[in-house]
Amino acid sequence: MKDSFLGKRIRGGRYAIKGAWILIKTEPSIQVQVIISILVCIAGFYFNITKTEWIFQILAIGMVLSTEGLNSSIEGIADFIHPDFHSKIGYIKDVAAGGVLFAALTAIVIACFIYLPYLFPSFFQ
Repeated sequence: MKDSFLGKRIRGGRYAIKGAWILIKTEPSIQVQVIISILVCIAGFYFNITKTEWIFQILAIGMVLSTEGLNSSIEGIADFIHPDFHSKIGYIKDVAAGGVLFAALTAIVIACFIYLPYLFPSFFQ
C-alpha cells in the first residue's frame, strides 16, 4: 500500500496538511489572514449570507491564504538561495508580495459586495 497510487496520494495529503500547519504556526501574515477569515465566517453566520455569497467568500479566503502561502515559500527559497541583499531577490520578493496584494484587494471587494448591503440596507435599496 505504501508505494501504491493511493498510498502516495495519502502521503502527499499528509505533507500538505503538515505544510498548512507550519504556515499557520510560523507565518504572521497567514496568522492574520486566518483570524480575518474566522471573523468573516462569523459575520457570514451572523448575517445569514446566501449560498452564493458563501461560495464567493470561501473562494476569496482560499485565494488569499493560497497566495500568502506561495509568497512565504518564494521568500523562503529566495532567502535560502541568496541570504544577503540582492536587487533581483528583492524584485522577486516584491513581485510575490504584489500577487498577495491583488488577492487581498479582490477579497476586500468581494467582502464589500457581500457585507455592505447587510450593514447599510437602506442605502442599497
